[in-house]
Amino acid sequence: MFRRRVPPSTDVGLRRLWPYLREHRGALVLVAVLSAVTAATSLAQPLLVGRVISAVQTSAPVLPVAATLVAILVGGALVGAGQSFLLQRTAEGVVLSTRRTLAQRLLGLPVAEYDARRTGDLMSRIGADTTLLRAVVTSGLFEIASSVLVVVGAAVAMALVDLVLLGVTLLAVAAGAVVIGVVSRRVRALSQLTQVRVGEMTAAVERALSAVRTIRASGATDREIAGVSTAAGAAYSVGVRSARLAALVSPALTVATQGSFIAVLGIGGARVAAGRLTVGELVSFVLYLFLLVLPLARLAQSWTQLQTGLGALARIEEIVALRGESDDDAVTVAAPGPGAPALELRDVDFRYADGTTVLHGVGFTVPRGSRTALVGPSGAGKSTVFGLVERFYDVTSGAVLVDGVDVRARPRRELRARLGYVEQDSPALAGTLRENLVLAAPEATGDEQLAVLDAVNLTGLVERSPLGLDTPVGEGGVLLSGGERQRLAIARTLLAAPSLMLLDEPTASLDARNEQALKNAIDVAGAQDRTLLIVAHRLSTVVDCDQIVVLDQGRVAATGTHDELLERSPLYAELARSQLLT
Repeated sequence: MFRRRVPPSTDVGLRRLWPYLREHRGALVLVAVLSAVTAATSLAQPLLVGRVISAVQTSAPVLPVAATLVAILVGGALVGAGQSFLLQRTAEGVVLSTRRTLAQRLLGLPVAEYDARRTGDLMSRIGADTTLLRAVVTSGLFEIASSVLVVVGAAVAMALVDLVLLGVTLLAVAAGAVVIGVVSRRVRALSQLTQVRVGEMTAAVERALSAVRTIRASGATDREIAGVSTAAGAAYSVGVRSARLAALVSPALTVATQGSFIAVLGIGGARVAAGRLTVGELVSFVLYLFLLVLPLARLAQSWTQLQTGLGALARIEEIVALRGESDDDAVTVAAPGPGAPALELRDVDFRYADGTTVLHGVGFTVPRGSRTALVGPSGAGKSTVFGLVERFYDVTSGAVLVDGVDVRARPRRELRARLGYVEQDSPALAGTLRENLVLAAPEATGDEQLAVLDAVNLTGLVERSPLGLDTPVGEGGVLLSGGERQRLAIARTLLAAPSLMLLDEPTASLDARNEQALKNAIDVAGAQDRTLLIVAHRLSTVVDCDQIVVLDQGRVAATGTHDELLERSPLYAELARSQLLT
């Protein structure tokens, strides 16, 4: 059962952002330089406007100062446009590299992590969360840096013009800053919680869409809609709480902005009348006030966006921090002796992370080139054995050996190259027949692909469409029947030509005719010096196997041929009688 996920720690500072920015540091340095140039041109403009006014009052030449003002205005706009484009492109680069990192990590997680997490929530990390990370770079980090630069420059210029008016301005601005400071403490946590709830909603939608036919056939559409609606309502509720806090920023900024302008105009006008300030200086101060207050407003909004982005970064970091499949803990084993079996389980115990014990002291040997079947009631641990051979999980105790070598002593890539695994659910990837066939054998020729399709009686799929091997199979193989998906998965494994094939319920979705065709394909595979290990509930598939291992409640109950087990294994005899094989 999936557990409801809660937000991870929100203690993700800007230092944690640096690894995502490091490869773009050259572009970011150039952005910083251009930001400084843009800020300088902005700060120069009020000063030049004041000089134009003074020149008009004193009948001094106006054209040189006005031309300089226009040149700085146009030049600053062009530099600002270049800086904005470069910053946006860099932010897209950060998102791209982050998505690649996340994709690599998500697809490389241990299988146990997929057992504990919702697919939709993982999808939201690589989609919605990385998109919010863009805002950290654009509207957040560099907007804050450029705004601070302009604010500091404007404050210094205002101090040079009139200290009294600067003091009045700062008092008005301080009131808004206090409110913004209090609000920002809660924004990041609420933003992160919003992303968690959005992830849960995405997971609910993914769950419903992935089984839409089953839901329709079960008359459960309204209930699933209600479930998605509930998840969407939870996201809405948190979003409203976040919006309520963010709404406090706007009136605080309005009070600070309008209050400062009213105070400056009133007190500044009095100082002009008293002869302590010229009209040009007052105009320059008012323009600098714009440069101070407007960046402060952007600074407040950018700070809020930065907190939102850092909340998303915390969710990204949660996945990045997970340990992927690793061969660092490989065990050291002696070299295999001559004639080592293809597969051996030695006194294997296994329990899942939740403490559920599945296997107890399981041990058996699969000789090279033989055909062995695993049979037993549902839940006996048959599919778990396959998971241990593939190292989707590691044994709790004991050992699994392939070709005489502990599976933990080999890199997983090398181990899995020796194995062919056909899962019980026979998944098909969205795409074409060819793309599914060559998944494990990308160099296979068209003739080889057609040959394996013929071996599993699937040539009809190629013949019924003018696209041939490029015939689409639909999302999850929806354009194929269950039996066709299962045979396609077997064909894919046959094409890879592994030395050990693991077939989990290979005939579960087949009718009698196609079951016989598949048995013939298995015979062909076995005749090519391959070792076969087959999990089966339908004993008719495995009665002619070299040996049959009977599992019951996670233990080996008996081992032998079909005839031997009928005589000495009551459980096997019962299974055979229930399937009319005795």
